[in-house]
Amino acid sequence: MGIKNQKQVKEKDKQNLQLNLELGNLGGKPKFTPIPTIISKRLSAKPTVVFDTYWLFAAERQKIFFKKLQNASMPWTKDQILSSYKFTNAYRASDRTSQYLIRHVIYRSDLPTSKEEVFFRIILFKIFNKIKTWELLEHHLGQIVYADYSFERYDKVLTEAMESGKRIYSAAYIMPSGGKILGYTTKHRNHLKLIEKMMGDELSKQLADASSMQRGFELLLKYPTIGNFLAYQFITDINYSEITNFSEMEFVIPGPGALDGIRKCFSDLGGLKETDIIRYMADNQESEFKRLELDFKSLWGRPLQLIDCQNLFCEVDKYARIKHPEISGISGRTRIKQKYSANSQPFDCWYPPNWGINQAIQESKITKFSSKQSFNQRSG
Repeated sequence: MGIKNQKQVKEKDKQNLQLNLELGNLGGKPKFTPIPTIISKRLSAKPTVVFDTYWLFAAERQKIFFKKLQNASMPWTKDQILSSYKFTNAYRASDRTSQYLIRHVIYRSDLPTSKEEVFFRIILFKIFNKIKTWELLEHHLGQIVYADYSFERYDKVLTEAMESGKRIYSAAYIMPSGGKILGYTTKHRNHLKLIEKMMGDELSKQLADASSMQRGFELLLKYPTIGNFLAYQFITDINYSEITNFSEMEFVIPGPGALDGIRKCFSDLGGLKETDIIRYMADNQESEFKRLELDFKSLWGRPLQLIDCQNLFCEVDKYARIKHPEISGISGRTRIKQKYSANSQPFDCWYPPNWGINQAIQESKITKFSSKQSFNQRSG
């Protein structure tokens, strides 16, 4: 190796050392682990300092999840950004709204279990994506059953809620109104008509017959107000049920926040598509956590899926606004809007049965209880 090349290597090592010293913000020791270069068959993507932050964020956010699950006392993290602002879980299905959907909307022993009825409940819940709106409808209408559906009854409850100043839509993402196509000036009425159209088209049956997750996504994409982002989110939610049984490693669509996060993690994609980058993260998570000496605790053996890696890009986009303000994304946003406020309600989790992890969760609880009981007996 020539003298010039040796100097370049030493300079690169110094830069990597400095970057890794800066990354020691999540309670871990500074790590001299060079940021890798992702190689495709033709071109390479060039990671920034935010690339390592992606993995550090994922590991720390998952630690917080388990501490909350164990009812540990606060603080759950030393990271001031995670303590101050609201971020979703590393696993999408672990978030409270997803957990509510899975446990209290999809898998209900007191409600009809036909694919048509389950689809109706899912799409009704997801259009508004707000737990309080679902509970409001249940409170006024009783059981949410498509066989008893009435536009007038549902409209009355939602209209009265809006007139009393209640928000019926989640702030997580914006639902387009679709007024020009569906005919109403009030957004929720358009969405009720949208649901009616889906039910009339027997969309639940079409989805059940779909050969792939992408095909299910394409079926949803045909409907007014449903763009790429919503279609991907909706097919993921439907896939929590027994209507479909797709692998979450099969298909991914990056949302606007994820595109921002990818831009911050990579200065140059090197000719790769954003979907290729997300798949790289999912496929190489184990080696990346190992490279950074991070103890990432998976979801009872279930690794991060494409939807989770996509979501993490969105969350790291927000995190980097504070941690790496010098690195800009596509949107140019510099603040995080939602502050974190601790939820006093006890937190538990339960996942789609076909994931095969609910038994492991129960066994871990029994083991923990037995260990605690044994300790208390010894202490007494």
